Amino acid sequence: MQQDKHPDYRPVVFRDRAAGYAFLTRSTATSEQTIEWDDGETYPVVEVEISSESHPFYTGTARTVDTEGRVARFQRRYGGESAG
Repeated sequence: MQQDKHPDYRPVVFRDRAAGYAFLTRSTATSEQTIEWDDGETYPVVEVEISSESHPFYTGTARTVDTEGRVARFQRRYGGESAG
């Protein structure tokens, strides 16, 4: 492996602005902002718009847009006609 080719892989805090949720993980992301974490250490913090705490799919608040139903629409279009 060549030296000085790869970015620095270090602990970084990602903070979800919508949910007020933050988590510590390792990443190559960089940031000028820092935050003091629960363990007393200071880490760079990266602001994100959506995480698993605020995404509708993971929180169970996703809405279904299909109001009529695909099966009912198919049967209305093609179900009543017989081939013959």
